Amino acid sequence: MKVLLTGAAGQLGQALLVSKPPELELIATSRGVGPGLLALDLADAAACRAAVQQHRPDWVLNAGAYTAVDKAESEPELAKVVNAGAPGAFAEALDETGGRLLQVSTDFVFNGEQGRPYQPDQAPDPLGVYGATKAAGEAAALALYGARVLRTSWVYGPVGKNFCLTMLRLHRQRSEIGVVADQVGCPTSTHTLAAACWRAISADGPQILHWSDGGAASWYDFAVAIGELGVKLGLLQHVAAVRPLTTAEYPTPAQRPSYSLLECSSSRLALGLEPLHWRAALREVLDCISPSLS
Repeated sequence: MKVLLTGAAGQLGQALLVSKPPELELIATSRGVGPGLLALDLADAAACRAAVQQHRPDWVLNAGAYTAVDKAESEPELAKVVNAGAPGAFAEALDETGGRLLQVSTDFVFNGEQGRPYQPDQAPDPLGVYGATKAAGEAAALALYGARVLRTSWVYGPVGKNFCLTMLRLHRQRSEIGVVADQVGCPTSTHTLAAACWRAISADGPQILHWSDGGAASWYDFAVAIGELGVKLGLLQHVAAVRPLTTAEYPTPAQRPSYSLLECSSSRLALGLEPLHWRAALREVLDCISPSLS
C-alpha cells in the first residue's frame, strides 16, 4: 500500500513517520523541505492535485493543517485555503486516480455548548474561523467515496509547538502560571493518535471516527499534571503554582468550545484499539523528552 503523508515535519507527522507500519510505502511531504521529505504546500491546490496524479497513492493521510487558532481570526482566507482547499483538491484528484483520503480533523468543529461528549455523527457547529475551515475540510473530504475523517482533540507530543512543551518551559521559568480551568476536553498524545491514524487506513469502519486519549481534563488539570510528572521524571527541578482562570480572565481572539469531549467508544471498537488514560499517555510523552531539551 502506498501512502502520501502531508505535514510530515509537524508534531503528528513526525509521530506517524516513527510508527509507520513496515509494509507501507510512504511518500512523506511537508511545506518546508527536510531530510527525506518532498515539498508540498497545502495552500497550493494545484500542487496537491499534482502530487496525487504523480504518485497515485492508495491513501492520502492529510495530517497537515493551518492550526494557529487565534491567528486564523485575522487570516481567514489562508486558513480556508489550507484547511478546506487542500482536502478538496486531494479528493478531486483521488476521485480520478482511485485512491482514498484520511482527513485529520478537530474537536473545534463543535460549539461546546451541549455539556456531554460529541458523537461522530453529530453535525458540526464551529465557533471560530479555525473550526469553520476544518469543518469545511471535512465536508470536502467526505465528498470522495471511501474517504474518512478522524477527529481528535488537544494534540501534543515531544516535538513541535504544543501546550505540553510550553507548560514545561513556563514551570521552569515562572513561580506562578495562570491556566484556563473552565474549558474541558481531553489531551491526546501524538503517539496514540498516530496509531489510530495508521489503523484507520487499514481497518473497516465508519466514515467519521473520533480519537482522543481516555478520561477528561481542563487545561488547568493538564498543566498541573505536566508539572507533577515533569518533576517526577527529572525534567523540572520545581513546579510553578498553577492558578485556575476563567475563560473571561484569559481572553483570546478566537472563541473556544467550553466542553469539547469526543465520544470515542464506537471508534475505538472499530479501530480495535484500547484507550490509554491521558495521564498515562502524558507520562509516555514526557519519557521521550531529554531533561536538556525540555
